[in-house]
Amino acid sequence: MKTLFRPLKALLLLGIAAIVVLMVLGLGAAPPGPSAPAVAGPYIRGVYLPANVAAHPKRLQEITQKARRIGFNALVIDVKDNHGLVYYDTKVPLAAQIGARNPLLKLEELLPSLRSQGFYLIARQVLFYDPKVARHLDALKTEREPGRWVSPAEERVQRYNLAIAEEVAALGFDEIQFDYVRWPDGGAYRPIYAERYAAIERFLQRVHNRLYKKITLSADVFGRALWPWNLKKIDPIGQHLETFQRYLHVLSPMIYPSHYETEALRSDPYGTIKKALLSGQQRGLALRPFLQAFEMHIPATMTYDEYIRAQVRAAHELGVESYLFWNPRGDYTGLWRALSTR
Repeated sequence: MKTLFRPLKALLLLGIAAIVVLMVLGLGAAPPGPSAPAVAGPYIRGVYLPANVAAHPKRLQEITQKARRIGFNALVIDVKDNHGLVYYDTKVPLAAQIGARNPLLKLEELLPSLRSQGFYLIARQVLFYDPKVARHLDALKTEREPGRWVSPAEERVQRYNLAIAEEVAALGFDEIQFDYVRWPDGGAYRPIYAERYAAIERFLQRVHNRLYKKITLSADVFGRALWPWNLKKIDPIGQHLETFQRYLHVLSPMIYPSHYETEALRSDPYGTIKKALLSGQQRGLALRPFLQAFEMHIPATMTYDEYIRAQVRAAHELGVESYLFWNPRGDYTGLWRALSTR
């Protein structure tokens, strides 16, 4: 009987050894992909808050109460905005040197309080639209908004934003959401921007290497980047969504119907949201869109409440259950009304 099992035992040992070798060499295994983002529930739904709103106890309490009432469980809070201001007690030396420190947010009190209420907490960090850094370093020459942009390819700019992101990752947020991960808009739509895409990818790769396993990473991207022509890399802003997804957990396309130039898209919130999200889904992108919660180009044929509900209906019909709403002032009076009567 022993002689029968010896060959089997030898084969088994050889098989185990082969598996170990394959694991060491990384052969025969699927390439690593993005891990699932941390989730506060079956979905993430929430609103964006400017720092001054998040730091205002009465306004914040009103927002959190009404958000919970309609089933929202997430808040996006500015830690660095497009004025170049950093709203927590940062220790990054350059922030103090250029006058960017503005510690409105007492995060050691704010974050535990919001988490105890069941909120998923997202830190919004604006990157390359930064008037503070632009005054200190060389501002990027632009067709419009002079003195406000810095080059995404500039090593000092990348280092500064990486230092802030690493600091924020240790403060207690669930996610860092990067905004203005791009070059300024404008310029001819011709395939001459390879260096722009390469610069953005270098930054995303560095973020991925340092933070991907520590905190969920996301980015706001232009709504137009969902269309198939984005695959050609001919957009001067340098956003290629498959590249973004390689290094981040989730993408938040800003698909505000009011911001499309085509009247057919601007006047049809339901159809625009559905077309944009479907295009992204067909590309296999992990999406949690930003929807519109501000009154701009609302069609005369519908109310603001109907406009909001049309966007939500389009998302739900495509199985998109996670989304965020944007109002630049943090005023969601219309949103609460529209969704409480849904």
